[in-house]
Amino acid sequence: MSAAGAAGDTVLSRVEGRLGRLTLNRPRAINALDHAMVNTLRSALAAWEDDDAVAAVLIDGAGERGLCAGGDVRAIRASALDGDLRAAAFWRDEYLLNAHIARYAKPYAAFMDGVVMGGGVGVSAHGSVRIVTERTVLGMPETTIGFVPDVGGTYLLSRTPGETGTHLALTAGSVGAGDALYLGLADHFVPSDRLPDLAAALADAASAGDVAEVVGRFAEAAPDSELRGRRHWIDSCYAADTAEEVVERLRAHGDPEAARAAATVLAKSPTAVKVTLAALRRARELPGLEAVLEQEYRVSCAALASPDVAEGIRAQVVDKDRSPKWVPDTLEAVSDEDVARHFVPAPDGPLGLA
Repeated sequence: MSAAGAAGDTVLSRVEGRLGRLTLNRPRAINALDHAMVNTLRSALAAWEDDDAVAAVLIDGAGERGLCAGGDVRAIRASALDGDLRAAAFWRDEYLLNAHIARYAKPYAAFMDGVVMGGGVGVSAHGSVRIVTERTVLGMPETTIGFVPDVGGTYLLSRTPGETGTHLALTAGSVGAGDALYLGLADHFVPSDRLPDLAAALADAASAGDVAEVVGRFAEAAPDSELRGRRHWIDSCYAADTAEEVVERLRAHGDPEAARAAATVLAKSPTAVKVTLAALRRARELPGLEAVLEQEYRVSCAALASPDVAEGIRAQVVDKDRSPKWVPDTLEAVSDEDVARHFVPAPDGPLGLA
């Protein structure tokens, strides 16, 4: 086994047997990703892809709380307030990492245990072997902070059954293991107390076929999906053409869960809700993940100029008063032009993927 790195390293990178292991190591922040962590992950994956001694890669998170709570939103807020491109530089490297994971030449396994939010979805749900547990809490919470799902989130959520992805994106909701599997965001359910033994077994796997066989030995039947039983109102309500009509249908449906969803959507950033709906609809028509990541990069860069990003992060993370003051503060006040400006070319050009 190679050295795992110093205790203060924010990513622990080592080889155990034939398994390249990556552990996100900021447990006090639920392993939230910063720019240096993204670059470390990219370098390790590039090195192992051409290393015949490494048969597969596994990513997990340090501590007991989860794989990854997302990106470093305090740094994103600082960039928005300063009007610079630090956040854009972070997103560029992060989205290139997401694309690399999706096309990785070797099995890429992710232990999606505990909290898996935002950027945590980006480093796990694009992998080829995605493992959830009874502790998994997975979601794209961006509209809560005035932002729009990224890291390939609009690609993943635009391809879920019916309108379930639209529901999750607009409400910034989270799901457990059963729903993650139903939505196509994960592949296998393994109880959390078996993950150490699974990691040890993966270290002995000599090929991609061996990885599949090993995971199959540990996988168990997953809990039922709750969203599957809500499709009767989710599909009909979220198929509306506009966010205003989505809310109107949710309120009028009659199911108490639908009414609660309407109230949740109305509490989010109106601009983020409208841009998210447009991004999802556009993502459905794009040919693949890389084209969607290009779109997300344009949207993310444009969102930096919105006051809602800094305000949403302030309310949720900095002051924690949970009382953001959105501008504009209603869906009706967000114009088509406000939405359209999020899809213009990014200031520093495309990612170069599509």
